[in-house]
Amino acid sequence: MASPTRETPNAPRAPRVKQKRGEGQWALGYREPLNPNERAKKDDNPLNVRARIENIYAHRGFDSIDPGDLRGRFRWFGLYTQRKPGIDGGRTATLEPEELDDSYFMLRVRLDGGALTTAQLAVLGEISQTHARDTADITDRQNIQYHWIQVEDMPAIWAKLEGAGMTTMEACGDSPRVILGSPVAGIAADEVIDGTPAIDEIKRRFIGDPQYSNLPRKFKTAISGQADVAHEIHDIAFVGVNHPEHGPGFDLWVGGGLSTNPMIGQRLGAWVPRDEVADVWEGVISIFRDYGYRRLRARARIKFLVKDWGAKKFREVLETEYLKRKLVDGPAPAISDKPLDHVGVHPQTDGKFYVGAAPIAGRVSGSTLLAVAKAAERAGSSRVRLTPQQKLVVLDVNEGEVPTLQNELATLGLQTDPSPWRRGIMACTGLEYCKLAIVETKARAHDLVADLEKSLADIQSEIDAPVSVHLNGCPNSCARIQTADIGLKGQIVTDADGKQVEGFQVHLGGGLGLDAGFGRKLRGHKVTSAELTGYVEKLVRAFVAKREPGERFAQWVARAEEGDLQ
Repeated sequence: MASPTRETPNAPRAPRVKQKRGEGQWALGYREPLNPNERAKKDDNPLNVRARIENIYAHRGFDSIDPGDLRGRFRWFGLYTQRKPGIDGGRTATLEPEELDDSYFMLRVRLDGGALTTAQLAVLGEISQTHARDTADITDRQNIQYHWIQVEDMPAIWAKLEGAGMTTMEACGDSPRVILGSPVAGIAADEVIDGTPAIDEIKRRFIGDPQYSNLPRKFKTAISGQADVAHEIHDIAFVGVNHPEHGPGFDLWVGGGLSTNPMIGQRLGAWVPRDEVADVWEGVISIFRDYGYRRLRARARIKFLVKDWGAKKFREVLETEYLKRKLVDGPAPAISDKPLDHVGVHPQTDGKFYVGAAPIAGRVSGSTLLAVAKAAERAGSSRVRLTPQQKLVVLDVNEGEVPTLQNELATLGLQTDPSPWRRGIMACTGLEYCKLAIVETKARAHDLVADLEKSLADIQSEIDAPVSVHLNGCPNSCARIQTADIGLKGQIVTDADGKQVEGFQVHLGGGLGLDAGFGRKLRGHKVTSAELTGYVEKLVRAFVAKREPGERFAQWVARAEEGDLQ
């Protein structure tokens, strides 16, 4: 009998094949939660938390709230604990959540398309005055955001909101969040198609549906008949386009997003008629639910799946597994040569006018919202819109009423012919209330605008388009710093005296539309908050002095010498 073959001790071994680690994709069988967030959602559908808020926490108070609800499921109804006062930005990453938590909440009201009646706007103002210490911010998601909310007041707040046809459902959380829409849908002369019916259909069919309330992470949607909703940086976007054979419809984009791994969305090359938008939306969000990466939160957005698959495979899966039909090939939408923020006075298709006004970085108040509602009604309007640029628009104004309305808005700090700085400024919540923030943003934006209006008054007439300045309190880019002319990411920096102070990393020349792409990050270049006005002034003066005729800020930055940018 032959003896068994023995391995020579020094013989090379076959290399081990490294098993690829699972990403937690449900469609591939990974149903067991791989992190605490996924476990919390599996333990209890977050939509169930409202009953506990109304029946338990509103009666027993803040200290009775289960931690899993407090820092997790509350978000599905627009509630986040706000930052405890007095904690500086340098301690943000060093403290436990319970050390950062105040016993008050930030609350977002979900306003799809930013659409409001004047009666609804008045209700929002009254809630602010009664329950939120008169706070109110217009966000770049077309929401209204309150602060100083107590859990005891939530049943009354919901009753007032829902009595006026508004909601906070899925304003936050791993869910389909507010849908951005054109503030001038249905009345703009250059609109390809009105996206409002598609927004309404998605809301009616899917918002609050448990099938879509446990996504890998948040899911952001934009639908507009023109390029005024930052469609390039959304999880899914439908942009108005004319098909040569089928007429007006929408071009489909997927996989955009910012934060620490910014990506421009990809066109799938598909034309979607308006009455099929909701079905296609359902297909895309279902792909995200089933194939999205759930293992690591940092990779749980749909943009990572789209990047790995590519547009071709994504469309194939959408058509074959979810829609069960082919989509129609279609052309790309027209690219706007300038940002559409709807500030100023503009004619509507019906002979009336819409009037867009600019608060500084979206900061208003409940009293302001009430006053705007009354001013709009005096001008004959019953419709107001919030914009994705933190602005406010009054629709349906008769021509003779426009000057009076402009004057009334100006007395409220809402200018309809603002300086480029007031018009182009955006800021996130910042250190004042946000637990993730490192630096203050809203007040800094206000001071920056006031300073620039004085220091750059001599060259203001030479700036033919707003130079956008976006301030963010942390790396998450809620204020879209990578797509701003001047994007400022908050961090702690060292000043000339060697002290650790609030400051910003600088991103320059980002944009959307013709300039779609992310800003030029100057290696190692940071400015302190105290130096910010001087830096922006120097930068803008260099742009005005050295640009070519008609050259946009982003174009100039791309070719500028580094010395001109520091």
